[in-house]
Amino acid sequence: MNNPLSIERDERMLAVENASYRWAYLFLSFGLLLDVFYRSVAQHQTSWDLMALVIVGGLGATAYQGAHRVLTRRWAMVAILMMLVGAAVAATIVMVR
Repeated sequence: MNNPLSIERDERMLAVENASYRWAYLFLSFGLLLDVFYRSVAQHQTSWDLMALVIVGGLGATAYQGAHRVLTRRWAMVAILMMLVGAAVAATIVMVR
């Protein structure tokens, strides 16, 4: 017999699960970025290993979304703009030092 109350997973549970993964990813990514910032400013260390984790994590998520065709043209334009702004900020920081 099928009991209608014994549904193990539904769309709401999947949405909540995915939202929790998003928050965890954001927390880890920004935590790593803060750690990279602290190491470079306070301790004068390079943190390319941690920065690589942030970059590879972002590229992995982007590649997965691109493979499933969920990225929009607006997303691409914003991503390119942010890369250019990031490169300009990095160049400015290097020139000031």
